[in-house]
Amino acid sequence: MVASLVLSFTNYDLFSTPSLVGFANYTRLWTDSNYLQAVKVTVLYVVIGAPLKLIVALAVAVLLNSARGGSGFYRSGFYLPSLIGGSVSIAIIWKAMFIDNGVVASIGSFFGGPPAESGGWVGNPSMTLPMLILLTVWQFGAPMVIFLAGLKQVPTELLEAASVDGAGRVRRFIRVTLPMISPVLFFNLLLELIHAFQVFNSAFIISNGTGGPVRSTLFYTLYLYQRGFQSFQMGYASAMAWVLLIVVGLVTFMLFRTSKAWVHYAGDEK
Repeated sequence: MVASLVLSFTNYDLFSTPSLVGFANYTRLWTDSNYLQAVKVTVLYVVIGAPLKLIVALAVAVLLNSARGGSGFYRSGFYLPSLIGGSVSIAIIWKAMFIDNGVVASIGSFFGGPPAESGGWVGNPSMTLPMLILLTVWQFGAPMVIFLAGLKQVPTELLEAASVDGAGRVRRFIRVTLPMISPVLFFNLLLELIHAFQVFNSAFIISNGTGGPVRSTLFYTLYLYQRGFQSFQMGYASAMAWVLLIVVGLVTFMLFRTSKAWVHYAGDEK
């Protein structure tokens, strides 16, 4: 990390001796249209993908928590995509499903959507980001298991007392269950936000490493890879890496600061 920090102030092509350029790499970031596009795509992915994944994970966890039988089987089945979802093979399969004449394009065409030969989601710049968001939402198993563990710890006497006082199922969930599992929610939110900032494999495979079509899958880490290992601008890539580290650090800091207002721990008088 210290070496990358030093390199971020240099012009370094991996083969020649690094030469100091001061803050030139950092000032160049804000005039690089590809960098700004990478920031935009990544922020959209983080803001939309992470919350959707947590909502689905929590909804399924609630269903499994109330299941009478077979919960172990379903828990294992839902968790499996989290184990393999980040692999190259799954990204290839996902691309095959959404490309020309793929399963998704064919089904959409059958129900009146665009023709299956029109490029599919992979060839449509407005659909590539939703496609990648669907991929991350599909991997909801890991946060689901954590949510389920939190739900198991909610005291039944609190729910029964709220029910006796006339609270319905929705009100009990909002006023009792959510505050009781807020530490688990905070933990999952923190992990998923950090993970979303680092997305790389799926974008690289689906776009063949180009970030296309029309830079619609040009994620931050993918552009960092292009600058560092394709264009051999390692000083510039190091500056990008440190900006990402600072942003993730700030997001984490803000989450911890705001958690005092909405995260409640056992024994907390609030």
